[in-house]
Amino acid sequence: MKFLKNLFIVIAVLAIIIIVVGFFLPKHAHVERSIVINASQDKVFQQVNSFDDYNSWSPWYKLDPEAKYEYSGPDSGVGAKMSWESDNAQVGIGSQEIVESTYPKLVKTELLFGEDPNPGYATFELEELGPRETKVTWSFDADFGDNIVGRYFGFFLDSMLGDTYEEGLQALKQEIEQ
Repeated sequence: MKFLKNLFIVIAVLAIIIIVVGFFLPKHAHVERSIVINASQDKVFQQVNSFDDYNSWSPWYKLDPEAKYEYSGPDSGVGAKMSWESDNAQVGIGSQEIVESTYPKLVKTELLFGEDPNPGYATFELEELGPRETKVTWSFDADFGDNIVGRYFGFFLDSMLGDTYEEGLQALKQEIEQ
């Protein structure tokens, strides 16, 4: 009986520590990766400002080529939207809509995943380094507010998403440079 009481106390103390530490974790998470593509800023912008050819370089498409996609809104720019549904848990259900498009430097999308009403934001920033050389920075930002589980998730987001962004940027480079 004493063992169970001590076990309960240890579990309660650990739970309290996890909750308290969670409140000190950052509310905001940021992941960012960059690559230089041998193409004009215009050409890169046209590629990331539309979902028409997104799956030719998207790292998530490779995870489940059988996922169902639906497109709505304009073909490119603000309001262009892509929704997806997949049985693969790594792809899941969600949508992505272009919410900001500033030619030829920036494309920002709002992402919604599953039932979570809190969006994340993916941004492509394009910097012209030369007439046929563009630095592409792909970033993801999420605000977890007071969600302690989200804050723990955000703490590990770079290690979970960074490699996927690098893979996607390599595929984008290959697609554009062909």
